[in-house]
This record gives sequence, structure tokens and C-alpha cells, in this order.
Amino acid sequence: MSDLLDYVGDDLSSTAIIVLLAVLVRVLTGLSLYSGAGDAPKYGDYEAQRHWMELTINLPVRKWYTDSPVNNASYWPLDYPPLSGYQSWLCGQAMRAVEPASVELVKSHGYETPTSKIVMRWTVIAADLLVYFPACLAAVYVFYGSSSSPSALSSSTSGSAAATARRARVLALIALLFNPAAIIIDHGHFQYNNVSLGLTLAAAAAIGAGRQLLGAALFSLALNHKQMALFFAPAFFAHLLGWALHSERHRGVGPKILMVSKLGLTVIATFAVCWAPYLSSKEAVLQVLTRIFPVRRGLYEDYVANWWCTSSLLIKWKAKFPAPVLLRAAAVTTLAAGAPAMAHQIMGRPAQPIGGGVRSPTRWGLLRCMANSAFAFYMFSYQVHEKSILLPLLPITLLAGEEPTLAAWLPILAAFSMFPLLERDGVSLPYISLCALYGAVMAGPALSLARQLHRAQASSKARRRSGWLKQAVTGLSGWALRHWVVLASLAVAGNLGLHAARLILPPPERLPWLHDRAFITAAFGGFALTSIYLQISQWLEGGDGGRGPAVKTQRKCD
Repeated sequence: MSDLLDYVGDDLSSTAIIVLLAVLVRVLTGLSLYSGAGDAPKYGDYEAQRHWMELTINLPVRKWYTDSPVNNASYWPLDYPPLSGYQSWLCGQAMRAVEPASVELVKSHGYETPTSKIVMRWTVIAADLLVYFPACLAAVYVFYGSSSSPSALSSSTSGSAAATARRARVLALIALLFNPAAIIIDHGHFQYNNVSLGLTLAAAAAIGAGRQLLGAALFSLALNHKQMALFFAPAFFAHLLGWALHSERHRGVGPKILMVSKLGLTVIATFAVCWAPYLSSKEAVLQVLTRIFPVRRGLYEDYVANWWCTSSLLIKWKAKFPAPVLLRAAAVTTLAAGAPAMAHQIMGRPAQPIGGGVRSPTRWGLLRCMANSAFAFYMFSYQVHEKSILLPLLPITLLAGEEPTLAAWLPILAAFSMFPLLERDGVSLPYISLCALYGAVMAGPALSLARQLHRAQASSKARRRSGWLKQAVTGLSGWALRHWVVLASLAVAGNLGLHAARLILPPPERLPWLHDRAFITAAFGGFALTSIYLQISQWLEGGDGGRGPAVKTQRKCD
């Protein structure tokens, strides 16, 4: 049976069409409402972003994080790292050029004219075009190669293998560019997560291409744009340390220490450049740190589909334990959840050397470690927001050529987990449209590719020599693929049922949170199963770093 990917190529013109369609989807999403529209006195995230533009273009850079009558904690203080402030300054300049009143100090609070909204929306699209989209294209090229690359041409000995590799590349690009959860948050709700996520993706691509120092610098920039990039920090640290310790290029203690030093100096230098205006005094640094790590907000915000919020129905964490205790408990559980994935990379897994050489962590191991690290933070860390689910989605959508069914349904589940927030923002229609579009585009091609990969894996000699756990996972995956239509139908029915109940059945007076709880509990179950699967799959990573056709075209680069 044919599907969409049978008619879509990965040549330049086809890629350009996919990118243009991705821009169109973002433009249409931007026609919706946004967080806090017309909701005085504090409005919402849209006003927060506009207010930061107002602050950064009217105040000296040293005053951006300092409390004052015009910049205080009661009205959307700048609480992201310096690079985010510089981005606000750039966007503020665009706003001032088009409509000066939109960023006038204090007087512009709650400013929502049609012109200013159009400019604000296009600044997010510009960030996509300048940062996120190029990072997506680079990452797909690095991890999956291209149809014209020498390695792909030499390794694809049959038309079938070439077609499968092409489908993997296109599916990964579509998953990255049409992720409904990311689009609805940045272009509906209104934020600039695309910058931090794009820099993180570019860092992974740089490391995958053998440019580890560049990757370290790019990831440091991601950390300096949004502190939520810390979700990925253990993965990058473990992978780069494992590479420094096990790469063939670093034989002997001296070269290993030298490379670790180079990586450390790269990170320090990047941070120093970003923090330069604040390094003149300890007080200035502490002012920034106090703003960007507001532990006073509590264990979680609103209703989040993670462990603490879901289990709070049975254990009233906030009522039973003081904040310092919860902070330590969250830190310990987060570290414990992320430690196996980190150990995998530091030990230089896979266990079997690549190409007969020295073993070393692979680029595919980095992606799986990123997903595991981000899930550990999302599920167990302190002060988690609903939108934090965007972080584990980033490596998972890039893994679409390796884990197609996972990349097909998890972004929809992530959007589902945020529905209570999205409904309050008035973006239910874009939510429905984006999820339906993504599901319609991804479902058939993902299932077809997953079955191809499973057949290839099940018939391989490595599969027959593998241990019981890998055979069990392969067998379970095969069962799920055989019954995928039934399983997907049940999931869709449950999804629609919860939405219908929310729409027509008011919650009991003493349980006003009932519908929100139902959404996050269902989503938590899916996230927990995904996290367990990803942990196992990382440790079962093959000697080639993966199982898909694209891996075989890229083995020499690892």
C-alpha cells in the first residue's frame, strides 16, 4: 500500500516545499488567540515577551535583571538567561521600528494592537527561519545523510534500500518541522522555544559531524538562551566525556586530559561572552541567577503530566513536605532516573567496537541519551512546566527514521497533555487542526517504515545472536506493529472520549480539577512507558549505533 512518502522526495525542491508548508502552518496558527489575550492586568506569556522587549530596549543591559519601579518581580520580570535578553532586544528594535508605542516604557503594558501582534508573530517565524529550520536541515543531513552523499550511494546497493533511507530522511524532517506541540506553544500560546531547541539541535548535529568543540559552544548558547536546556546537559556532558575518554584520537592520559580541558574552556568562554555585562561584580551575577532559578515557585506549575503532579492525588507532596525537602528529593530522583543513560555514554557504549576499532559513544546514543535525560528532568525535577515536554520531543522527532511510530504518536500525546493550558489560552482549534494534520501525515508512513525496520532487524544475524532482552523487545515491538491499527484506534477513542467528557460533562463541585487530572494521568502513563522503552533501547544500541538504513550509510563517521 502506498503512502505520502512514496510521492515526496528529499531533493532540494521537495525540501523547499516542505519548509514552505511548515511556514504556512505557523502563519495560520498565528491567526489564533494567545496566552493572556485581553486578560488584564497581567495578561499572559505574549505580554511577558513583549514586556521583555520593552525593558531591554529602554534599560541599560546591567539593569535588565535589577528590581526597580519599572522592572519589578510583580510584572513579568525577565527570568531567562542573557542570550534570551539579547534576543528580546533585537525583537524590540523591530517592534520600535514599526510601532514605537508598542515598546514604550511602562506605558505599553498590555499593548495589543493588530499591527504589533503581526510583528510579534513574525519575530517567532523569523527565529524559526534563522535558527530552528537550518538546525533541522543540518541535523537530518548529519544523522541520515543525503540521497547524493557518497556514503549513501555506495551503501545503498538496491533501490529498496535507497527508498527506505529516503523515507527515513523525509520522515525525520517532517516530524521536526510539523511537531504540533512545539508549533502550538511558540506560534499559538506564544514563546521562543525554537531558538533554544534549534541551538540544541545544531549542537547535536555538530557533534554528530565530528565537530565536538563547536557542539559544546552551541549547546552552551542554548543554555544561555533558556535554562530549560539543562534538561539536556547530562546527555551532552556524558557523551562528550565518553568521546574524550574513548575516541581513537585520544590515546594516552595526556591527550584525554587535553581534550577534556579544551571542552571545558570552550564552555567557559561561551558563557563568559554571554555573561560579559554581568561579570564585573558578584552582585550582578547573583541578580541574574536569582531571576532565572526561581525555586520559590514550587514543585510544579498547574497540571503537569509528571510524577510529582500525577501522584499528588494520592500523596499531597506540597502539603506534607517543606520546599527544601522537595527540592532535594527532586534532585535525587532526577539524577537517579538519568544516571543509566549517562553511564551508557561515559562508558563508551556500544560494547562492541564500531568497525573493529576502539569503542566510542555514537551519535545515535547521544540522541537517545538526550531523550532519556530530558524525560528524567520532566518526570522528576523541581519546578516543571507543562511546556517542558517539548524537550524530550526534540531528539525523539529527530529519531523518526529510527523510531518512526514513537515519533508519530508522542508529539500528539504531548499536545494532549497540555490541552488544559491550551484551552485556557483559546487555542483549541489550532490544537485540533495541528494534531489532526500531524497524525494524518505521519501515521501511515511511520507504520510502513517501522514494519520495514522490524523485518530487517528480525531477520538479521545480529538479532539471532542477541540476548533475551533484545529478543523480547523485538518480539514485543513486532506484536505492537501487528496490532497497531487496533491500539491506535483505542488510543484515539480514549482521547476523543476525554475531550467529549470535558466538553459536555461538568466536573463535580468538590472535584473541579477532575478533567485536568484525567488528561495528565493518561498522558503520564504514555510518557512513563516511553521513558522505560528509551532507557532499554539505549542500552540495547547495536554496534552500528542504531537499526535503520540511514545508520549504515553513516557508520564510518562515528
